[in-house]
Amino acid sequence: MFDTKIAIVLRNNLASWQKLNVTAFLMSGLAGENPEIIGEAYKDRAGNLYHPLSIQPIIVLSAEGETLSAIHRRSLERGISSSLFIEEMFATGHDAANRAVFAEYAPDDAKVVGIAIRAEKKIVDKITKGATMHQ
Repeated sequence: MFDTKIAIVLRNNLASWQKLNVTAFLMSGLAGENPEIIGEAYKDRAGNLYHPLSIQPIIVLSAEGETLSAIHRRSLERGISSSLFIEEMFATGHDAANRAVFAEYAPDDAKVVGIAIRAEKKIVDKITKGATMHQ
């Protein structure tokens, strides 16, 4: 049904609250960059309106740190835009601080805890090779 695939890959040793936090931040980045993935508002039988959601499924995967770094590298090598969350962002409290700490790292030394990508299905599968379904 969809030519593209959305995948979020999380480092497998994060606390539950961190997994949820990172997933939310990463998906907001994808939605901000790809507004066409957001559908129409939802309306219940009583007429209450709710925010629109993603029009396509989102797969959440898990990987060890080394695999996550390889996924990050492969996305850059293929020129695939991504949302990225690094470990140091847990110590900040707002967007400007997140961007400041993020700017201190390069792909070779970033401690990636999560990445989200949207691309052609085959490309996403190749980039996320080594990751497994999140448990």
